[in-house]
Amino acid sequence: MEREKKYVAEIVGAVPRLPELTFTEPVNWTIQAGEQWAVIGPNGAGKSLLIDLLQRKFALKAGEVNFASNGRVSDFVRCITFKDIYSLADCQNTYYQQRWHATENDEVPRAAELLGVTPEEGSKNEEFIDLFGIRKLLIKEIIYLSSGELRKFLIVRALLKHPRLLILDNPFIGLDAPSRALLVEMLQQMTQVHGVQVILLLSNPQDIPAMVNRVLPVVDRTLLPPMSREAFLADKVLIHRLFPTEGLTEEQPVEVSALPVDPEKQPATHTVTLRMEKVKVHYGSRTILQDIDWEIKNGEKWALFGPNGSGKSTLLSLVYADNPQSYANTLYLFDKKRGSGESIWDIKKRIGYVSPEMHLYYRQNVSTLKIVGSGFFDSIGLYQQCSEEQETLALAWMRLFGIDHLRDRMFQTLSSGEQRLVLLARAFVKDPDLIILDEPLHGLDVSHKKQAAAIIEQFCERPGKTLIYVTHYPHELPACVDHHFELVKH
Repeated sequence: MEREKKYVAEIVGAVPRLPELTFTEPVNWTIQAGEQWAVIGPNGAGKSLLIDLLQRKFALKAGEVNFASNGRVSDFVRCITFKDIYSLADCQNTYYQQRWHATENDEVPRAAELLGVTPEEGSKNEEFIDLFGIRKLLIKEIIYLSSGELRKFLIVRALLKHPRLLILDNPFIGLDAPSRALLVEMLQQMTQVHGVQVILLLSNPQDIPAMVNRVLPVVDRTLLPPMSREAFLADKVLIHRLFPTEGLTEEQPVEVSALPVDPEKQPATHTVTLRMEKVKVHYGSRTILQDIDWEIKNGEKWALFGPNGSGKSTLLSLVYADNPQSYANTLYLFDKKRGSGESIWDIKKRIGYVSPEMHLYYRQNVSTLKIVGSGFFDSIGLYQQCSEEQETLALAWMRLFGIDHLRDRMFQTLSSGEQRLVLLARAFVKDPDLIILDEPLHGLDVSHKKQAAAIIEQFCERPGKTLIYVTHYPHELPACVDHHFELVKH
């Protein structure tokens, strides 16, 4: 007689065939009805691997993965991952080129098309759309959505499929504070009214919402015993094991080794790092930026604020010369007017930059060391050979961020948090005069966040360093930031 199914989903003694996908022991995990889970652990612990296992993405040499109902896994489980946030429709391989160069005549799908929203679908879908405040996004081409807007879009798209299990990988990154609170409220409603069970992959104990009643700690590809949310938050020893900067002791400043130094690099002596005069950006009838005036002097440290969709990424694309409209506006960089004879590469060689979607620009599966080394040449996709000195510097920055052990790993095999650390090392590797950090702590666990923040602080102490820091969370700002610039949504 077949064993009675009392579970929603279960993994029983699972061992993947490929050794690089295995855990330290066979995986066992049972999800019962009514349970809302947080899978928590540091970057690279195995959280995403576990979820891939749950979705039957791997061939097994032992064990099994079972669900309470038959049918396709994709009908039962929906998963939204940070790494897939821009991988929509036909934009996957052309996003970087299309985002700033598309026109209204280009055949780029709108958000409504990808949602499959029609007037005939009734009030239920309308409820989801209005609850999460994305109605205004429906008419937008998908490539013009900010990272935060895309996160909202993807969550709503998943919920419209009415899954039994909804998995969200670091769901709060890319969301401003009101949207974060709204997401928690929405998930609570989904669990209470629509019977959806939620699994959140998290890298910070403080991110576990009150709706979660079960916690699965993961570290070094080892599943630790599940427990209640209350028991986990009270277990300081366990939290310290997962996140060495947390738990046992009072918060202490993170110590950082001396930053790598390029002996030939001299402090910048220009007066004005950036000046914008009446900058405007329009896409057809849409106004993204209107009459922006902004001056940043050499050595100043600025925070750039604004809600999702206010144009922060667009503004930074002007500075970095990725947006063709940068040459139709009055901009000065390093005391030189944009368009006065400098090449894009002249601009980029003095700027270090990281953005929430940058990992998607790297379509070739190359080693992390090559990714970091590409920062010397400002290249994406064209990998020049580093000199011995450059490779030494690249490894030194990787060591500083705690990722030198990943030097030979293929970039696309890394977790989203590990990818973020690689791209941070890439941004700093050439010791830039201007460092632009767009949500730099996205996807990092709490210990790596503190480590990265300490590195940023130390770097900014160097003479002639200018900082633009974008975040939705003022508490993440480096202490050196003493200027603020805020965009409003048009």
